[in-house]
Order: sequence, then C-alpha cells, then structure tokens
Amino acid sequence: MHLTLHTDYALRVLLYLAHFPDRRVNTREISDAFGISKNHLVRVVKGLADHNFVTITLGRKGGITLAAQPDKIRISDVVKACEPNFHMVECFHLESNTCPIVPVCGLKAPLHAALQSFLSTLDQYTLADAVQTATHKRFAKFLLPT
Repeated sequence: MHLTLHTDYALRVLLYLAHFPDRRVNTREISDAFGISKNHLVRVVKGLADHNFVTITLGRKGGITLAAQPDKIRISDVVKACEPNFHMVECFHLESNTCPIVPVCGLKAPLHAALQSFLSTLDQYTLADAVQTATHKRFAKFLLPT
C-alpha cells in the first residue's frame, strides 16, 4: 500500500497542529518545519478543512487549528478522506480495467482483504495516539517553531 504525498502531508499537518493546541499555526511555519512547499501545503490544508479536520481563520492573526480534539480524529478517516482511491491494482478500477487475466485471477480477493485490514488497523488509532508517539525528544525538535 502506498499513500500519496497529499495524505502524508495531511497527516503531518494534523500532527503539528496537535502539538500546538493553544494557538493558531500558519502554513509558513508548518512548511518550514517539514520542508514542504507552502503552495502544496495550502492545498493540503484546504482539503483538511473541506473534510472538517481543521479550521482555517483568515486574516493577519489567522491560522489553522484542529477542528476536533486529537482523540476524536481517527487516522483511518484522514486517510480515507485524503486518498483519491484505493485501487491497488488495475482491476480495482472497473471503468479502466484492461487486465486480461481477471476471469481467472485469484489476487483480487486477497488484495481487497489486505486493504480492508490496513484500514481496519488505522481505524484503531487516533491523532492523539500518534501525538503520544511523536513526543519523543528526537522527533519533537522538528515540531518546534523557529
């Protein structure tokens, strides 16, 4: 399973925001902390806002905050919202499938089961769980605003 950069960045944004719950964070700060293009990050944040994971406040004193407590944000929900699809192999996409072995292939069912297991595992974790793990000192140095 490979997650898109968009999903990766979305998860990083949420982790960052969870570490600074008492203030609005701007995209430049997150961009600098993770070395992510600010323009790309703006699109990621917009998507997170569209799915009600973050709240955006515009203006000079604006910024981004989590829209819910970290223990209410399931990692699986973020991944499902951010990933464009879960077509692990061509035959998962019925409209464009040209695989000639579909009638005799036995891989679709196990791959589908693996995908469901992946999402089920992520469903067991919240952003709060990820933040607890991320507070290790070597990781935390990346989250400190400059």
